[in-house]
Amino acid sequence: MSSIEEIREVRLKKLEKLKSLGLDPYPASVPRDFSIKDLKDRFGGYKDAGKDISVAGRVMTIRGQGAILFVVLFDGTERIQAIIKKDLLGEEVFMLFTEVVDIGDFISVTGKVGESQSGEQSVFAEKWTMATKSLLPLPEKWHGLTDTEERYRKRYLDLLNNQELRDLLVKKAKFWDVTRDFFKAKGFLEVETPTLEVTTGGAEARPFKTHHNDFDIDLFLRISVGELWQKRLMAAGFSKTFEIGKVYRNEGTSPEHLQEFTNLEFYWSFADFKDGMKLVSELYIKIAEEIFGTTKFTYKEHSFDLNDEWREVDYVEEIKKQTNIDINIATESDMKVRLEELGVKYEGQNKERLTDTLWKYCRKNISGPAFLVNHPVLIAPLAKLKEDGKTVQMFQPLIAGSEVGRGYSELNDPIDQARRFEEQKKLLEAGDEEAMMSDNEFVEMLEYGMPPTCGFGFGERLFAILADKPLRELQTFPLMRPK
Repeated sequence: MSSIEEIREVRLKKLEKLKSLGLDPYPASVPRDFSIKDLKDRFGGYKDAGKDISVAGRVMTIRGQGAILFVVLFDGTERIQAIIKKDLLGEEVFMLFTEVVDIGDFISVTGKVGESQSGEQSVFAEKWTMATKSLLPLPEKWHGLTDTEERYRKRYLDLLNNQELRDLLVKKAKFWDVTRDFFKAKGFLEVETPTLEVTTGGAEARPFKTHHNDFDIDLFLRISVGELWQKRLMAAGFSKTFEIGKVYRNEGTSPEHLQEFTNLEFYWSFADFKDGMKLVSELYIKIAEEIFGTTKFTYKEHSFDLNDEWREVDYVEEIKKQTNIDINIATESDMKVRLEELGVKYEGQNKERLTDTLWKYCRKNISGPAFLVNHPVLIAPLAKLKEDGKTVQMFQPLIAGSEVGRGYSELNDPIDQARRFEEQKKLLEAGDEEAMMSDNEFVEMLEYGMPPTCGFGFGERLFAILADKPLRELQTFPLMRPK
C-alpha cells in the first residue's frame, strides 16, 4: 500500500498533466444545471430526458474496467451514478479521464439521463470537466476515520462519510428552527445582546477574559445569553423577548459540558415561574415530536417520556432523601464528610459549592421528566424569594439525570438584588471563580423599575440527550489543541 506522501506525489503529476494540456484543475465554475437531488426528483417524469444535462459532485467511487467506468458522484444533496463510456466520450477524452481522475476529485459530467442495465438512475457522460483536483486520498470507504481525535480534527472528512452525523447536524439546525418558530408564534421578539461584557451576569461560571484595546479595559465573553440585558428590555417596555446565541465558559469538558455552546434565553413580563414551567414543557414536547417523531427516549441508563406528567422534585427534600443531609442545617464540615463517604470529588469549599455538588450527585438518579423546585436562596442570586424567605421561585427541567434548563420568577427588588450581589462578591474575593459578579448599573435599572418577569434558558444539552449522543459529538467543529 502506498504512503500518503507517495499518493500525493502521483496526484501532483496528474495535476501537472492537466495544466500541460491547458486544462484548469481548479476552475471558478463548471457546467451544472441541477443539484443531484433535484435531478433525481425530476428523473421519473423528466420532460427533457432527450437533452443533455450537467451535474457536478465529488467522486466517491470508481469501478469498472476496459471501455466503461461507473462513477458515483456526491454533491452534498444526493448521489448519482455517472457512466463513463469510451464510445460516448471518444478514446482520447476517455483515456484522459482514466489517467487523471481519482476518488476525491470534484468533476462535472454532461450527458443524457437514463437507466443502467441494472435499472439505476444514471447520467451517460458525453463530456466531463475537472472541477477540483484532490491531492490527498479520502479515508477508506467502509471504515472512514476511526480515531476520535482524528475524526474531530478532520471533521470535514468525518462528515463526508458519516451519514448519521450529517443527519444529526441537520436535526440540530431544525432543533433551533422549531424553537425559534415556537417563540415567535407565542409573540416573543427575537433580540441580540452583547457578547462582550464589563461584568458577566446571569449565571455562575468561570468566564473567558479578553482586552479591548481602544477603550483599554478588560472584558469578558458572556456566560449567559444576555440575561441582564434582556431584563433591561423588560424595563424598557418589551413584554416578551428571546435570544439564541453563543455562550462561553472557561470550564472543563465532559459529555455534557463545553467551553463554547449555543443557548436560548427568553424573558416574559407579568409571568412567573409557574407560567414558565407550563411553557417549557410544551416547548420540549413540541421539539421532540417535530424533530424526533416521538416523546419517548433512552439516554444512558435512563428512559423517559416527555408526555408523562412532569412531577415536582423538592431540592432540599431530594438531597435529604438520597444523602441523609439536610442542607438547611448541615455545616460545611458535615457536607464534606458526607461527600467523601459517597466517593464524590468536590472542589469548592464554601457552602454554596458543596450544596451544588450534593445536588449533582442526586440528580443522576432522576430520569424525569420533572421540574426541580424550591431551591435555597444561596444558589440562586437572581431569583425571587418565596414566602418562606429561604427558597426561591426557580425551576429546572430534569431528564435523564441532567438539568436541561433553568428559569426563575426574576428578582426585581433592587435592595434585595444589591444585597445578593454583595454576597456573591464576598465569594469571589474568597477565591470562588464561579461566583457571580456584581453589576451596579443593573441594580440601578431595577430602581427605575422592572415588571414581574419570568426568565428561562436552555441549550444544546437538551438536543444531545434526545439524540443520545455526547455533547461534543454534536459540535460541527469541536475545539482541538493545535498540533
